[in-house]
Amino acid sequence: MVRQTTKPLSPPTYVGAPDSLIGHWDKRRGPMRPEAGEGLPDIDVDLAALVMKPVVMPPDLPQAASRWAAKEHELRVEMVGESELVFLHGFLISHLRKRRFPAEAVPLFRRIWVEQSPYLLGVLSTRWLISAVITFGEHGATASEQALGREMGMLFSMMKLYEFERLHSGKAPDEVYGLRRIDAVLPLEMTPFSLASGGLDINLLAPVWQRAMDEPVMGPLACLLLDRLNQDSGGLFRRISAMRDKKRARIAARNT
Repeated sequence: MVRQTTKPLSPPTYVGAPDSLIGHWDKRRGPMRPEAGEGLPDIDVDLAALVMKPVVMPPDLPQAASRWAAKEHELRVEMVGESELVFLHGFLISHLRKRRFPAEAVPLFRRIWVEQSPYLLGVLSTRWLISAVITFGEHGATASEQALGREMGMLFSMMKLYEFERLHSGKAPDEVYGLRRIDAVLPLEMTPFSLASGGLDINLLAPVWQRAMDEPVMGPLACLLLDRLNQDSGGLFRRISAMRDKKRARIAARNT
C-alpha cells in the first residue's frame, strides 16, 4: 500500500482566486484617456533632440487634472534634470501597463530601443531598466522577445518579493545564512535543493542569459540586468553561492 504523503489542504492564501486576483489586478489597468491638448508625440518625433532637452520642474497640477496629466506630472517631478527622452520612455511604460493605450505607444517604445539603446543603458536606473524589460514581455515585436521579457519579469518580481520578506529576518542583504536548517518540507512537495552539488540557480540563469545574448534589440538590456544581478553582493544568488562555497569547504575538510 502506497502511503499518502500529500498534506491536507489549508485555507487558500487568496480567497476567491483566480477571479479575485484577476479583478484586483485589472483595477490597476484602467487606461489614461487624454483630454484636449494631451497626447503622445508623433511616431517620427526627433529622439536625438529629446536627449538634449532636460526635464524641468512642472507647474502645480490643477485639482481637476485628468489621470493622464496627473501621471505626466508625477513622472516629470521624479525626473527633473533627466532628459525628455527618459521621461517619454517612462511615460510610455506607464501607458503600456494599461488595458488600452494610444496606438503610437508601442511603435514609439520600440523605436526608442532600436535607435537609442546605448543612451538608455547608460542613463536609466536599474528600476526603469527592469520596467523596460517587463514591458518587452507584453509588447515585444517577436514571440522570443516577449518570452524573454516574461521570464525576466517573473525572475525579478519573485526576487523582489523574496528579498523584501527577508528584510524582516533581521539579517542584512549581504549576510549569509548558516548551514544549519530546520527539518521541514518545501512547498508543493518539491524536492530539497542540494547546496553542495545542486545547480538550480545556474540552471535558472544560464538559459535566460543565453537567450538574451541572441536578441538583437532587447538583448543588450537583458544582458545588462543579468550582469548587474551577477555583481550584486546583496541578493539571493550571491548568498547561495557563498553558502555553497562554505558547504563544499566543510566537506573537503571532513574528507581530508
